[in-house]
Amino acid sequence: MAESEENLELVRQYLMFNLGGETYGVGIHAIREIIEYPGVTAIPLAPRFMHGVINLRGAVVPVLDLSVRFDRAPTGINRRTCIVVVEVAQGDTLHMLGVLVDGVTEVREVEPAEVERKPQFGIGLRNDFVIGMLRREQGFIPILDIASVLSMAELEALIEAGADPAGAATAAD
Repeated sequence: MAESEENLELVRQYLMFNLGGETYGVGIHAIREIIEYPGVTAIPLAPRFMHGVINLRGAVVPVLDLSVRFDRAPTGINRRTCIVVVEVAQGDTLHMLGVLVDGVTEVREVEPAEVERKPQFGIGLRNDFVIGMLRREQGFIPILDIASVLSMAELEALIEAGADPAGAATAAD
């Protein structure tokens, strides 16, 4: 389910959301639903990026604080805070994960010509977390590779090691 620069042209709709005063986009194909922040059940001794778990129609869904995953301050909870439920593949298995964000702004139809290749450095995130940049009048919106950001293998390794939330790679691009 990983997006790549090759199939970036095929994605025409992106969910736009705010996080820490910045706007990000993600292809809607991985999005299962968006829910109002219901409160979560905290997990003792969990890493900082693990916000807790929710009960989603009988399924236990882990909720990650995307801001902490990006090695930033935790997301503050307010009336617009929501959880974006995504589906991430690990091998042949699909996992549902919740992503805590400040708020969802829109689903935007995007023409391939509006998407630029990502710069090799200087975007403030790990380079593998971004697959392209959506051009707009005020600048650019990073388009996230949600499969890379929420890599199950990497998240499991971080949990076991108690490592830094930004991931094993230390160079933030």
